[in-house]
Amino acid sequence: MTFKDHLPAPTLDTVATVLIAGALSLVAFDFYGQSISPMLGQATLAPVPLANAVISTIFGTGYRPGAEFLHYFAGIIAYPLGWLLVARPIAKTVAPWLGWVVPAVAYGVVLWIFALYVMAHLIAGNPPFLGFTGITWVALWGHILFALVTAGVVAQRERSGQFVTMAEAQPA
Repeated sequence: MTFKDHLPAPTLDTVATVLIAGALSLVAFDFYGQSISPMLGQATLAPVPLANAVISTIFGTGYRPGAEFLHYFAGIIAYPLGWLLVARPIAKTVAPWLGWVVPAVAYGVVLWIFALYVMAHLIAGNPPFLGFTGITWVALWGHILFALVTAGVVAQRERSGQFVTMAEAQPA
C-alpha cells in the first residue's frame, strides 16, 4: 500500500474521529500536566501562557483569549490532523509491523520538539526546551500521552468501522 492509501477518507466519520481524538487527548494532556504531575511533586504545565508568549512575540502584545484558542485549536484539531495526515500514513507505509503504539510515542516526541523548541524557543524566545528544567520532562510525557490517546482513539474507531482510509473507501 502507498502513503495515499493510508490517508483518511474525507467523511463525517473522519471529522468526528479528529474531534473525539483531539478532545480526549487534550483532556488527558491537561489533566496530567496540570493535576497529576503537580500531585507527584513535578512541574505544572502552562500551555496557555506559552501560547500567549508566542502570540505576544508575533503580534507585539499578548491576548489571553487568543492563547486559549491557540491551545485548544492545536490540541483538538491540528495535532490530531498531524497524526492522521502525516505520522500515521508514514508509519503504516514505512513500518506497518510497528502497530500504532511505537509510532504514537515517536509522534509525541515530535510534538514535544515542536512545542518546546520551535514554538517556545525559536518563536517565543525562551531557552531551548525551556532550559531542560522540570517542566521540560513533564511536557515530554504529556505530549507522548497526548499522541498515545490520539492514536488509540483512531485505532479503536478503525477497528469498529467508524474510521476508514482512502484505500478502504475506494470501490473494489
